[in-house]
Amino acid sequence: MTEILFYHMQRQPLEKVLPTLVERSLARDWRAAIQASSEERLQALDDGLWTYTDESFLPHGTDRDPDAGSQPVVLTLREDNPNAASIRFLVEGAPLPPDAAEYDRICILFDGTDQDALLRAREQWREAKEAGHAVAYWQQDEAGRWQKKA
Repeated sequence: MTEILFYHMQRQPLEKVLPTLVERSLARDWRAAIQASSEERLQALDDGLWTYTDESFLPHGTDRDPDAGSQPVVLTLREDNPNAASIRFLVEGAPLPPDAAEYDRICILFDGTDQDALLRAREQWREAKEAGHAVAYWQQDEAGRWQKKA
């Protein structure tokens, strides 16, 4: 059974939240796939993962790279798993992959200030529950720390 975590971002944007979660995944020796829904978001994430802090970067590639399968983190617009990732991050409403059960964890990150994103996350919650996955809901508190709500 795949664990599906919903991250309701309220205090920090995706560009701040995602790199931290990806770093934690890599620390567990998990390969990661990050799926966006638009080429513009994919390019912004690609640029951001190289420069998100002055001290560090996250090694990654896109699924268009010839060595995508060897990358620890792959950015994609597609539902396949180009680098045999254990964890998949879904952003900007990217759908649950048909092979969701093959992941250890799926993280759905959504903007809590965007009504459409909230509605899509609710749909995905129902879809994940109906498919029998273990689901959890995390929300940022006033200080920006993650609090498990469900």
